[in-house]
Amino acid sequence: MKKLVAILMAALMLVGIVACTAKPAEKPADQPADQPADQPVAEQPAAQGKVFNIYAWNEEFKGFFEKYYTVPEGITVNWIITPSDNGAYQQKLDEALLNQANAKDDDKIDMFLAEADYIGKYVDSDYTMDISKIGFTNAPTQYEYTIKAASDVNGVCKGVSFQCCPAAVIYRKSIAKDVLGTDDPAEVQAAMDTWEKFDAVAAQAKEKGYLMTASFAETFRAFSNNCTMPWVDANNNLQFDPQITKWIDQTDNYIKNGYTLTAGVWDAEKTNEMFKTGKTMCFFGPAWYYNFCMTNAMDPEQGCVGDWCIVKGPQAYFWGGTWLLAATGSDNTEMLKDIFETFTVNEDVCTKLVANEGQFPNNTNVVDKFANDPTWGNTMILDGQNDTAVFAELAKDIKWENHTNYDQILNEGLQNKLQEYFNGSVDKDTAMKNFYQLIKETYPNIVLPEA
Repeated sequence: MKKLVAILMAALMLVGIVACTAKPAEKPADQPADQPADQPVAEQPAAQGKVFNIYAWNEEFKGFFEKYYTVPEGITVNWIITPSDNGAYQQKLDEALLNQANAKDDDKIDMFLAEADYIGKYVDSDYTMDISKIGFTNAPTQYEYTIKAASDVNGVCKGVSFQCCPAAVIYRKSIAKDVLGTDDPAEVQAAMDTWEKFDAVAAQAKEKGYLMTASFAETFRAFSNNCTMPWVDANNNLQFDPQITKWIDQTDNYIKNGYTLTAGVWDAEKTNEMFKTGKTMCFFGPAWYYNFCMTNAMDPEQGCVGDWCIVKGPQAYFWGGTWLLAATGSDNTEMLKDIFETFTVNEDVCTKLVANEGQFPNNTNVVDKFANDPTWGNTMILDGQNDTAVFAELAKDIKWENHTNYDQILNEGLQNKLQEYFNGSVDKDTAMKNFYQLIKETYPNIVLPEA
């Protein structure tokens, strides 16, 4: 060992002698004449790729991208779109990420989209990169929860969201007028600003021949987004937040009393209630929901355009959102940064997302501009109500707490298994046992309650 140390020391000394006696380096031929000879030449930026690959589950953001983003000359954008049904999108994405390191440059993922229910799976992995490394800094105009959602356990942010998704109670004015004697937003909100009041209005609606909601799962997000503890604790024990048990009890009561239907949130039985012949007073959702999912209500012949209004309801919540994540290994970091800036910082583009697309953008300056504009209103379905003003207030109360990588499977699994109970296929104990079995098969590491 002493001999090895002596050899290393001698080598280091030799390097030092050479360094001290070497001639000064000649000035590079391309160095400006007025640049001192001892000043280092600026480091050249890394070469950028010519193909930009984006993975997504639908074409919503693709449409906005193609309208409002100018692709740099010489770059081809390649969209790989796989529907999210039965987890197909995540499976396709995961396979590509696993091969990312060995993929050809033109085949590497540069950016991929993720939803709130499973974003943690990706930001807490090495498959996404710190966006500060590509030169992007989150702006103070972005909603804080969107930054938290895109950050790993150490607070390192891996992407951005182009939208904020505060959600509301979307009520049908003609039915509210019949049930409550008013369709005024302030008065309707006062009538159902707690769950106890909301349940009381449901009973009133039933007496008038109406449904309060059209799906057993309609109110789930309003409860689950306000949980005070995660599905799984630090010791891997499954736990039920009081908000979840409250939703189960409420839904049990609504089914038994005929206040709602056993349909799923996307089932035709529910969406048919949006036609003018429907008997449902309330739907739950954000701006994207009534802009993209309430087409029955906007049907020119069978719909009821303008017969809708939004209010906060019993408690603030959010639903969904699309995050743009930076994939590790991308050779298009300059374009990544430019996309992030375009859809969060660029107020001209964010303004167009509101004015042309009915979006609620992730830029508080733009939101405030529309919220304070007395001439602004969503005429497509809300009869001119300024929904941006309503959502601006709701966004202040959005929480991003107690989320885990288990959320999507457990949230959806609980609803799916309880639906079998609510529609009478099994009893409640069997439904819960089926839920536990799903967890056991999917996440064997989770400790389940004792039978």
